[in-house]
Amino acid sequence: MPRPPRQRILISGASAGLGAGMARRFAARGRDLALVARRLDRLDALRDELLAASPGIRVVTAALDVDDPDAVAEVVPRLAGELGGIDRFVANAGIGAGGSVGTGEGRGNRATLATNVLGTHAQCEAALELFRAQGHGHLVLISSVASIRGMRGTRTAYGASKAALNALAEGIRSDLLGTGIRVTTVLPGYIETELNVGRRGPFTVDLDTGVDALVAAVEREPVRAYVPEWPWRPVSALLRVLPLPVVRRLT
Repeated sequence: MPRPPRQRILISGASAGLGAGMARRFAARGRDLALVARRLDRLDALRDELLAASPGIRVVTAALDVDDPDAVAEVVPRLAGELGGIDRFVANAGIGAGGSVGTGEGRGNRATLATNVLGTHAQCEAALELFRAQGHGHLVLISSVASIRGMRGTRTAYGASKAALNALAEGIRSDLLGTGIRVTTVLPGYIETELNVGRRGPFTVDLDTGVDALVAAVEREPVRAYVPEWPWRPVSALLRVLPLPVVRRLT
């Protein structure tokens, strides 16, 4: 039988790009939302937009820097309390700063690794504390096809950080087998967002197309999803086996 919809959804990094796009799609489906990001002014503008378009839903917002684990541990349960619980947590917040290793871009590379890995870990800790207490929930980690193979230039630290998320999600999934908590890893391909400026490659899709595919995948709650499914599932399979010089040219 189909599962009931995840009514109360928290999305991090919701002030722009994929996060804001997901918020709009879920709001249109009548879901209640908790939205967090560093830029509270953008979140509040998005909240007003969503409530005007879907006046029957609830939307709560909070400023949150996921690099601060204490703030994550405080804000997430507070917003859950405002909504009466969280049914789905989308760990979407991330950055893509940096460049080739050894070219003076160390600060940006470290920031990318810290935010994408440790920031996501902090979110998982907070989300799963809620889910374990209530006995159910859906955790979604936004990874990337850049996680499949080591990539050069501006994608090196970014891809490494997303590869870490794949392992983090699988470890959590293994720990929770047989419970009412589901874990999904989503690997988007090249989608036109602010984060991907300078990193867009072959098969890039516009933001609306990417968000539609992303939300459809999240709603299915698979173990792993490629977004869009075509061509990224077969391309990802190829990336795993192609020689590195070929991968370098393709990416």
